[in-house]
Amino acid sequence: MVRHCGIRKAEGKPMEEQRVEAKPLSREEYIQKVLWAYRQTPGTTGAVRRPDRQLAAQLQERGVPLDVVENAFILAATRRLIRPEGAPSLGMIRSLAYFSPVIEEVLNSPISPGYFQYLRQKIQRLTSR
Repeated sequence: MVRHCGIRKAEGKPMEEQRVEAKPLSREEYIQKVLWAYRQTPGTTGAVRRPDRQLAAQLQERGVPLDVVENAFILAATRRLIRPEGAPSLGMIRSLAYFSPVIEEVLNSPISPGYFQYLRQKIQRLTSR
């Protein structure tokens, strides 16, 4: 019998191989959800520009799952929030393109969904102070 711990990597498969779509979103729904999540991400200005909409459309055309995009926002925001004490403050994120490398990282990494849930809780604690 093989035992697994409660939070584990998804058998070493990259996120793009783990795609399970319940109900496909329309192009416009996908773009709106990406932009809404972007605006809600700590450290962003909350403003959406035309290039942000274009990038969201490109992500949809590539078939990047919405949860991958949202998880990339969480990962990047956590990295920005957890910095050494005394480190200079970072400027606001003004473009969805800032997250492009992190989206690729999440898309190609075998990171457990439980880890992203942990990061969401951590962000909630850090931003509620």
